[in-house]
Amino acid sequence: MTRVAVVTGAAGGMGRAIVEKLIADGLHVIGLDIDAGGLDEMASDGFDGIVTDLTSKPAIAAAFARIAAQHGGVDALVNNAGTCFMSEFPDIPEDEFERQMALNFSGAFHCCQAAIKLMAERDGVRKIVNISSNGAYNFDAFDPPHYRASKAALDTLTKDLARRYATEKIAVNSIAPAMTETPLFGVVSKEVLDNAIAQMPHGRAMQPSEIAAWVSFLISPAGDVSSGNVIILNQGRDVR
Repeated sequence: MTRVAVVTGAAGGMGRAIVEKLIADGLHVIGLDIDAGGLDEMASDGFDGIVTDLTSKPAIAAAFARIAAQHGGVDALVNNAGTCFMSEFPDIPEDEFERQMALNFSGAFHCCQAAIKLMAERDGVRKIVNISSNGAYNFDAFDPPHYRASKAALDTLTKDLARRYATEKIAVNSIAPAMTETPLFGVVSKEVLDNAIAQMPHGRAMQPSEIAAWVSFLISPAGDVSSGNVIILNQGRDVR
């Protein structure tokens, strides 16, 4: 039976790399994203796109109901959707704070709720991979506090679910990348971006394909024994 993976934020730079890698691994991938045009561009064998507002719990519930009807269950979930709003403390507007938490944390929370129910009768070790950020841990970087808080909350969810579902063979991990070349690069100034890249030991930002390879590893049988971990990817930048 073909394994089924759900990837949120599938039409973005990181999402597309993850989808491509998981399809190459032989999984059937369902991409959830608000970007209908982007999902249409990705149409291929092994991929279904569902236009979904990931800030809406009813929209998430409807998407997973459709997945259940069409595929019968879920073997893996990758909570990749997210963004970084750049207003600075203490002048962060309330609506920006709420949207930051909704995009980066609440949507992932509700996707986990829905996916775990569809993992119940599936064979083997089922997987949840949450895409976090070095911004939750490295306070020398430029990330604003509401972004950091959203990613730290996601990592706490990772640890709770890993412990809660360990005996049911649902493995839950976070991947926390540092500077990775995605469209989010466009939200900061060139000066800030150049300074951040200069701090990377390899002298370059990481690529979405490199992060996708780690997602692939965790979803593969080799990742069966890893759960409850926050895997920090930063070329060794923050080793103390």
